[in-house]
Amino acid sequence: MSDEPRLDRRVTVQFRGDWGQANFHRVCGWLAQEVGDRSPEGSEFAIWSGRGGTDQIAALRAGKADIAVVTPAAAVSMLKPDDLRALGTIPQRDRLVVAVDAALPASTVADLATVPRRLTVATSPDDGVNLIGFAAHKALRLAGVDAGSLSFRYDERPFPPIRWFTDGEADVLIHEAVMTPQWQKIAAKRPVRYLPWGDHVLDAFAAEGWPSATVPAGYLPGLEADLRTLEFSDFVLLCPATLPDDIAYLTAWCMVKTRRALEAQYAHLPPDHSRSATPSSPPAWPGRRSRSIRRPLAPMPTSATTRSTHRLSGANRPWRTSSPSNASTNWTARASTAVPLTASTKACESAT
Repeated sequence: MSDEPRLDRRVTVQFRGDWGQANFHRVCGWLAQEVGDRSPEGSEFAIWSGRGGTDQIAALRAGKADIAVVTPAAAVSMLKPDDLRALGTIPQRDRLVVAVDAALPASTVADLATVPRRLTVATSPDDGVNLIGFAAHKALRLAGVDAGSLSFRYDERPFPPIRWFTDGEADVLIHEAVMTPQWQKIAAKRPVRYLPWGDHVLDAFAAEGWPSATVPAGYLPGLEADLRTLEFSDFVLLCPATLPDDIAYLTAWCMVKTRRALEAQYAHLPPDHSRSATPSSPPAWPGRRSRSIRRPLAPMPTSATTRSTHRLSGANRPWRTSSPSNASTNWTARASTAVPLTASTKACESAT
């Protein structure tokens, strides 16, 4: 591309991804190579392992990383990273779903409090870092379920808890990654029922900027009606406010203009069961560095079933719109320049 941006000085950029074999590292590796291809010889790029939760923000604040990936986007506002910036999001549709043994006398999560035996819940730990465990335990409390009356079996990654529940080693599963084959296989091995959190729980999360969303009937085997649950979508790329504008711009540019390098790694999956989609609106390259690329975030929608994207008018909108890639999913894709995270009711939704 003759008009593509390039850095004119050597740089060292440190990314922070996941444990090493999951999607965050894949995203970091993609961007490290694409930014590196447009940087002078001698530039260095590193990827640190992380957990994708509050540890990412701590690493950015401590100067141990320049760009870190966090999921879900809905949780970012609760973390109040007012001193950080968002480069954009890698769209992917996910939900935090509660599945139970179909034999349990429960039709909502609140009903678990009345089950006359001690239940084992497979989920992630609420250890101050893991956002799955944070959301699961907070939602249980809001539903009136006493954690002290439950037994928990923890792993911070989704697949061990899914396996424990599938194999009958747990009565309840609370987790994400619902687009993966592991969720699709549960009903083939044991009868399963999916429980709604209830309006009280979802409204409480929404009041703090974390919306609800719907899993449509039939998306999971045995799901006979639409399930309203907690939103768990999108990978957010965060950086400190001190990240130089040229690096921030080039990274965001690569997110949308080189997207097919990432899309190809998910092409074997059906679009509505893919772990990741990619941004589909390329930026207009101004040919210069400018602080004007920084702008406020759009408001996070508080409703579950629609995720409207805030659109900016011409002069304030630095991105040109193009047609989404055929390989992308049908969710709205987003990419932005570095923007402030300042309000508890805002998250990383930018114009496309």
